Amino acid sequence: MKKYRFGFDVWGLLLFLIIMVPNFIWFAVPAPNDVLRSKSVTEILDTIASVCQVLMIAALCLIINCERDKLRFSPLIIGSCVCAALYFISWISYYNGAVNATVIIGLTLPPCLAFLLFALDRKNSIAVVSCSIFTVCHLIYGIVNYII
Repeated sequence: MKKYRFGFDVWGLLLFLIIMVPNFIWFAVPAPNDVLRSKSVTEILDTIASVCQVLMIAALCLIINCERDKLRFSPLIIGSCVCAALYFISWISYYNGAVNATVIIGLTLPPCLAFLLFALDRKNSIAVVSCSIFTVCHLIYGIVNYII
């Protein structure tokens, strides 16, 4: 813990806000075939995911590894950007009426991987742990509720 300090990472907050843009739109404007508004059958898992998501965002924005490199277009950051783009493409597909396993996986896995790759680039082990748990829970949620 000696290599960590409390601070503010504007890039972590920016990534969170970028990933949340489609969610804000979805809250305001329902999609044509909006299966995502159905009741979840994985409520306990969803609670664990929500707690880990909050911890992940807090860690990405407020915990700084003093040994991290300056932010640059590293392979991890490029991967994070690609994941964000895949997430947006999945939302566009969803709003165009596509509701299938590929779209559901596209709505669950890429945003998690975008956060995970960013956390790895920032050498933020605390965020990596909470993000990993969130990713597993979010993926199970998507598969159990919308694919199986």
